[in-house]
Amino acid sequence: MVTQYPLQTIDLAVLRDNVRLIRESVPAHTMVMAVVKADAYGHGLTRVARNALHAGASWLAVARTDEGAILRQAGITAPILVLGAASGQEIGDGVRHGLTLAVTDPLMVKAVQRYAAQEGKQGLVHLKLDTGMGRIGVRTEEEVRAMLSALDDCPNVSLTGVFTHFADADGDGEDYTRLQLARFHALADLLPSGVIRHCANSAAIHRYPEAALDMVRAGISMYGYPPVDTDMPLRPVLTWQTAVTYVKTIHPGDKISYGCTFTADKPMTLATVACGYGDGYHRAATGKAEVLIHGKRCPVVGRICMDQMMVDVTALEDVEPGDEVVLIGRAGDEAITAEELGKWSGTISYEVLLAATARVHRRWINDCDE
Repeated sequence: MVTQYPLQTIDLAVLRDNVRLIRESVPAHTMVMAVVKADAYGHGLTRVARNALHAGASWLAVARTDEGAILRQAGITAPILVLGAASGQEIGDGVRHGLTLAVTDPLMVKAVQRYAAQEGKQGLVHLKLDTGMGRIGVRTEEEVRAMLSALDDCPNVSLTGVFTHFADADGDGEDYTRLQLARFHALADLLPSGVIRHCANSAAIHRYPEAALDMVRAGISMYGYPPVDTDMPLRPVLTWQTAVTYVKTIHPGDKISYGCTFTADKPMTLATVACGYGDGYHRAATGKAEVLIHGKRCPVVGRICMDQMMVDVTALEDVEPGDEVVLIGRAGDEAITAEELGKWSGTISYEVLLAATARVHRRWINDCDE
């Protein structure tokens, strides 16, 4: 079978290893919630969910109810938390599929009650506390008590958890993160005993062990990109490859690509490769990006185009059309990470991992179902 480029390969055995490392790093009683929102950070929603559960995760987290519905339709029965604030029919869909919904005000609680009563089900909810992220959630003791009153009036709604999100656990705001944790405890202590408490994101898993509580939420670290320094030997799950399509010699004074921003100052050998911003490779990396060919770093020259980019391969020998080009991943002793590509592009690894467009082919290897 001919390989089709550009191609992303997702190694699910690496994902399982990362989940196990995270599972082993927290107390035995602390559960791991695998965050699989946004198509599992671009790695494939249902496959990643199954493999994370296989490796020891107890819960899954999505951003929206339609993501949770896809998991249910794929036969996944594990608890699934919808992190975002659902509204209207989304709440009904969440109840119907047995998802746990984040609630942030009494009106949401009443909406869950209405749909749960219609379905003859128990609506499951986690109370979201805003301890300093400023996004969604209950902020004060008065608001928590109003939520508890609404829950008392809604017999078809079960409060099973409470959570918050740290705004700067991966930054320099250590005092702010600990302030958020203190606020969380103060508000969560108003709730009945037995609700699951969780607030540690990937950064906090590595940096704030006191925030592990009943459950931690493993997001970007699960995919091999811990947002803070850690001794945990996590590995990137995804590689991104393409191929050389054309090789030519250019001469001093020759200009390359749109805007003529690159002019050769000596004879050079350039390879054109099959990838561009139409595939999700950021145009903003122009003038900074490198790729791996024959295990060596080669600079991208001229502006990155929609479908192609040009690479300086003067230092290499025998580069030919069809040769593999590594955009993210390892070749020989060299490696390029999503984090590095993010720095070249003025963004973060999260966005790089999510950027690939529909025309980038994907394959999954080492699935737990194989």
